[in-house]
Parts: sequence; C-alpha cells; structure tokens
Amino acid sequence: MAERNENELCHWADTQAARIIKEKGERDLYTCASGITPSGTVHIGNFREIITVDLIVRALRDRGKNVRFIYSWDDYDVFRKVPGNMPNPDELAKYLRFPITMVPDTFGRDENYARHHEKDIENQLPRVGIHPEFLYQASRYRANRYAEGMRIAMQKRDVIKECLNAYRDDEHKMKPEDVYWPVAAFCCKCNKDETEIIDYDGEYGITYKCKACGHVEKGDLRTSKEFKLGWRVDWPMRWNEEKVCFEPGGKDHISPGGSYDTAKLVSKKLYGWDAPVTMKYDFVKLKGVPGKMSSSKGKVISLVDALEVYQPEVLRYIFASNKVDHEFSISFDLDVLTIYEAYDRTERIVWGDELPKEKDEKKREAIILREKRIYELSQIESGMPKVKPYQVPFRLLTTLLQTYSGDIDAVIATFKDIKSEQVECLRRRLVCAWYWITSCAPECAADMCFRIREDGSKADDIAGDILTAVCRVRDEVVPNLDTFATDKDCQQAMYAIATELGLEAKALFTALYHALVGKDQGPRLANFMRIIGKERLTKILSVY
Repeated sequence: MAERNENELCHWADTQAARIIKEKGERDLYTCASGITPSGTVHIGNFREIITVDLIVRALRDRGKNVRFIYSWDDYDVFRKVPGNMPNPDELAKYLRFPITMVPDTFGRDENYARHHEKDIENQLPRVGIHPEFLYQASRYRANRYAEGMRIAMQKRDVIKECLNAYRDDEHKMKPEDVYWPVAAFCCKCNKDETEIIDYDGEYGITYKCKACGHVEKGDLRTSKEFKLGWRVDWPMRWNEEKVCFEPGGKDHISPGGSYDTAKLVSKKLYGWDAPVTMKYDFVKLKGVPGKMSSSKGKVISLVDALEVYQPEVLRYIFASNKVDHEFSISFDLDVLTIYEAYDRTERIVWGDELPKEKDEKKREAIILREKRIYELSQIESGMPKVKPYQVPFRLLTTLLQTYSGDIDAVIATFKDIKSEQVECLRRRLVCAWYWITSCAPECAADMCFRIREDGSKADDIAGDILTAVCRVRDEVVPNLDTFATDKDCQQAMYAIATELGLEAKALFTALYHALVGKDQGPRLANFMRIIGKERLTKILSVY
C-alpha cells in the first residue's frame, strides 16, 4: 500500500503509529495486540481497547506498513465469579475455580461458557469493520506451546521476584526466603486451581498437590495439559512469543509502577524481548441506559446493545473523535441525537457540503483535514466511501418511521433521489432510529414518541371555534399541501385561519396535534402534515 501524505495523517492514531515505527524501527511485520478474559459479557468498555488497536492498525497500514492484529482470548483463566446477568447461576457456581473453557454454557448455545462470550464479540466485530486474528490461550497451553516459556520462568523465578519487587514498597516486597512459583496448575482430577507446587526438578517436571481433593501429581510441561503461567509473567512471555510491537492498556495497568512496568522488566530479563510500545486508554461510562439493556448487576452494555442504537460508522466515530486517554460516556438518551448530528456535520464538511466556521484559511484547512481523517477512520471499510452517503437527520427519521408505523421500505421510498448504492447505509441508520424511538425514547424523550390516530377515533376536546378552524384546515389547507413551496407557507395558511377566527395559533396547533396524534405537541406541524400527506390527513380529519 502506498504511503499517505503526512498532512493527512493527523489523528492521534497516526501519531501513535509514527511512534511505533520510530521506537521499533523498520520491520517486515508490526504485530499489534489486544485481548481479554471471556469471564462474562464483553462490554463496550472492553471494546475501547479493541477499536483503539484497530485505529492504530489502520494508521500503520496507511503508512504503508504490513500489520498483524491479534486478539487473545485468555480462556485458560480461572472462573472466579458468577456475573449477575448469567442464566442458571447456581449451576455456574459449581464450576468456580475451573478453567473458563470447562464451565458449561448455561445459555445452551455453545460448547462452553468461554466460547459463548467469545462468539458474541467475534460475530459482531465485522459489523464495525474490525477483523483481528483470534488466538485461544486454552488451546495453546494445552498444546504445550508455551512449555519453554514456562521452563524459563521456573528456572528464573528469583529474577521474576526481583522484577515484581521493583515497584513495590518495602512492606509488600517478597523476601528472599519467600517461596514463589510463576507456574500454577489446574488439578488433573478435579479441575480446580486450588493447587500448590511441592517440587520442581529444575527442567520440565513439576509436582503439585490439590488442596481441594488431595490429589498429588507430577506433570511434565512438555506433555501435561494443566499448567499455566500467572498473568504477570504470561503477558510478557506472549509478547516475545508473538513478537508484539504495540499493545495498549487501561489506565490501571499503565500507571507508573503498574503491571505494564513489571511486565516490561520480565519481558527483557527473561525472554530478551523489548516490551511493546503502549498507550493508556481511559474508561467508558454509560448514560441514559434503557432498562431492558441493563443486566441485574453492573449495567453491562455489549457491542450488540450499542449497535442497536448507533450505526457502525457512528459508533466508530464516537471512539475515533474522542481522545484515547479521556473518559467519555456512551449515551442512549437524547444525546444520541447530538452525536448523530456531530457525525453528520463531519460528513458534510468532508464531502464539501459545509465549511467549518473558522475564518482563518489555514486553520480552516487544518480542521477539514482533521475531520476527514476522523471520518475515514469511522468507516466500516478503511478510507473514504466510494459513494457519498444519502444523509437524513436521525431526528427526522424517527418522525418518518413513526408516520409509517416502522415500515423502513416505505420511508426509503419517500426519498425519490436516493441511489441504489446509498440505500444500505441509510437502512442501517433507519434500523437504529426505529430501535431508539421505540426502546429508548419512551423513557428519555416521550414528547418525540407518537402514534398517528388512524382508527377513526376523535379528540374529545375539539369543539366550537376550534372545531371550525380544524375543519377549515382540513378543507382549505390539506387539499393544497402539494402547492406550498415551503413548510413556512403551509404554516402561514394555518395562522391565517386562526387569525380570521380570532384564535391563538397555538390553540389551533394544539387541537391539530390532538386530532393527529392525541398529544399536545409533536413534530413540527407543517412539515409533519406534508409528510403524512393529504390523503391520510383528509381521512383522519374526516370524523370532525
């Protein structure tokens, strides 16, 4: 791939890519890593690490580099706690202290608990244009892939102790006489990790005793399936194994003296590998979460949940437009409208339909370059879309969808100038708009929700001069809807009727809302009436 113009590479991901190249030098392959333990729902906070790596992977490729993106499932970790949103928790509790891959899937869908959560994210990542190579650590450990790495750790356990002590205060440092074993075992009889190492032969042989069932076993790191490194050594061991050049971390891991600093020492002193370049990402909070998307404990929001409300490009935009080391909130309330409008504004600037408000030409050009880069990184496929998207404001789509009772095809049909290659992207937005207005808005924006009165019923409070005005709107304004050049012209025609009858326009508008949707207010009336159309309006108002 040809390198991009340096001025165009103005995103924080581009800065980080340049740093990786500078610190790691020219390489045939740059390996970027991410990973997690599938101990429960992989939530949107976990997704921040995944998309952070993806953005940097794209930035490296835009600099013409060959990149490998690996995602490790740490599914040989211990099942320590039953999450609150899992079915049949009593059954799961029987498997506490087992490897996660040996815990059953109480959803009844997959071969084990870990695989259920892995599949949930693996099936969704392509929707947002993320395609890592997945590595399964349970399979790798049980295939004895890390036998040499574990042997080195066992032989140099005193060096590891020094590394672990390097950032501890005197009170928490291990003493020279303290016994430390970097390798642990799941009991080969009862599968629990409640074992203790009782002997090591200096090479591959480890003897352990299970405190849970009493079994004693001498295993061989080259053939036994039950051994595993503790994570503070496992992490740097795999950096060397996969030749990782970049891996980000949450602020708890990247803080001075934290696990990354320790792993950095272990990586160099034990495995001779310089630790990967890293960067800190901050947490993601939740705002305006609808009740149906909350687990019984922790309000876990998955990638699937987020994609119900945000089309993939907009979800990527949320992460790409925020600085990686800044905390922000994923919103499901009225902020959704603001976020969509921010994305749309960026899109208009990028496609030349709107200029930034900045008057200084150089600053304006810089803004345009920055917005274009964010927009590129927000797309499902890397780079600019081949066709300019057909942009319709999210708020308008909620009105149209409710007007057409959720019929997406009927809404699309109202846009006479849309091209066939623009339909798919608009359809994605329509699906999200319908979900939001039906599942989120009733709690956070009830005034935006409505159902058109098409059952032949009447509003009880329309009488007297108000009734006369409503009937005149039906007979004089509705038949001429197609002749009005603008919504304002339509509105003025209704104002004129109210004025002639000595009524306040607001009273007439309220009555019309009552007649149409049974509420005091709704979408902008003139535009709303033109959307509904004269045939439907005539039928609705014919009962008066």
